[in-house]
Amino acid sequence: MAPAAPATWRVILGDQLSRGVSALEHADPARDRIVMMEVTDEASYVPHHPQKIILILSAMRHFAQELRSEGFEVTYISMDDPRSRGSFTDTLRGLMAEQPPAAVITTEASEWRVLEMQKQWQHALGVPVEIRHDARFFCSHAEFAAWANGKRSLVMEMFYRRLRQQTGILMQGSKPEGGKWNYDHDNRKPLARNAPLPPHKAFTPDAITREVIALVKARFGHHFGRAEPFDYPVTREDAQQALKHFIHYLLPQFGDYQDAMRAGEPYLYHSRLSPALNIGLLTPQEICAAAEEAYRAGLAPLNAVEGFIRQILGWREFIRGIYWLHMPGYVEKNALEATRSLPAFYWSGETDMRCLREAITMTRDYAYSHHIQRLMVTGLFALLIGADPKEVHEWYLAVYADAFEWVEAPNTLGMSQFADGGIVGTKPYAASGAYIHRMSDFCNDCRYDVTKKEGPNACPFNYLYWDFLERHETRLRSNPRLAIAYRNLSAQPEGQRQARQRDTARFFEQLDSA
Repeated sequence: MAPAAPATWRVILGDQLSRGVSALEHADPARDRIVMMEVTDEASYVPHHPQKIILILSAMRHFAQELRSEGFEVTYISMDDPRSRGSFTDTLRGLMAEQPPAAVITTEASEWRVLEMQKQWQHALGVPVEIRHDARFFCSHAEFAAWANGKRSLVMEMFYRRLRQQTGILMQGSKPEGGKWNYDHDNRKPLARNAPLPPHKAFTPDAITREVIALVKARFGHHFGRAEPFDYPVTREDAQQALKHFIHYLLPQFGDYQDAMRAGEPYLYHSRLSPALNIGLLTPQEICAAAEEAYRAGLAPLNAVEGFIRQILGWREFIRGIYWLHMPGYVEKNALEATRSLPAFYWSGETDMRCLREAITMTRDYAYSHHIQRLMVTGLFALLIGADPKEVHEWYLAVYADAFEWVEAPNTLGMSQFADGGIVGTKPYAASGAYIHRMSDFCNDCRYDVTKKEGPNACPFNYLYWDFLERHETRLRSNPRLAIAYRNLSAQPEGQRQARQRDTARFFEQLDSA
């Protein structure tokens, strides 16, 4: 009897856990083998939060189990398997020595460095390698590049409107639902002091997840962050339950309170769906469809639904387009020439500034903080002190469960740190302590007084904000969105300016000696 023909290997990465991913298109259990690999390099090229590693490895193992239930042969290389050789390429090369396939099919990686690795596989492995387009997004790399071509500046709002028109999402014919494209103005309410919060959807670890938790504690327990309690969804079924929970309990008031913050409450009305979305357990299409259906059924108001859909259909797709348009050089950008080291308390949470302590502690405990905490607390402070943007980028990439470089780098380097000089945002998101005070209760019981502008007890955000503007005046004064701020800076009396400089110098001396 003639030996069976070598199988085609379908290689699935840890953020490609979708049954509809292109690498699995037309896959046949009779002739194809699925290959999935846990490798040390991917868990440690930055010190990823233990819960992030647990999420990905557990979801991978559950996905492999699902594929086996369909009859596929799955070669699954776990982290403690001696065949796991550090990197994807070395692990595949080792497997090839056992029984080489006729060909390899894979879906393009979401991160530039891994895609570059995939492009070398055919030469390194000695078999044909097909790298397929990732169709799990609304907009391809080529479509975004075509839209961006010839434009002096790229405005997310215009891109978002274009995708609304293309997809028909929240549209009435050629017009936007409700007559406006954007309801962001309605979505800036602080929470009332004792306002009750909706229930949080938690998932109990099963035997597979518990095994992964033990592995991660043993191998990566020295990384920043707590491994437990771990309650993320790690299967498609659980992720769909999380989506239903969000639509029913959280979406109706998501719009009103999406910028609000409260001490000890990491989730509020936020979906916490981005980790499941970014590894493939959910698709952006089904999430947007569920939100729009809730609006059509009268279950959620338009401002909430539009604001939520804009984050996915607009911002997420726009950020991905920016990443691929400007890589690999994007992560090296430093338009403000910021060089200060990120303070050590970003890895401990031990600071007298309560807002930073709250945001970093939440990050440590849950591998999560919502977008305003990232932008207007940890990100704002790093911007104002002039922290090295690449160091800030690597911190965000490490500590959040939903952080993959394609989505994290433009958000951090562009939106948060203005390191790209205005590619993503039209101005730096600089602010004093007043914004945090207005949108949170973090300023209560803080060592510093947010109402004070000067002196050792003044909120550092207050004088650091003006110091930032003064420090970058040559570069930023001509920015029309900062015109009022610079007029106010120019109107400040010399005594106030000198006091601010003394406060800033004292603060930086304390920061550097900590």
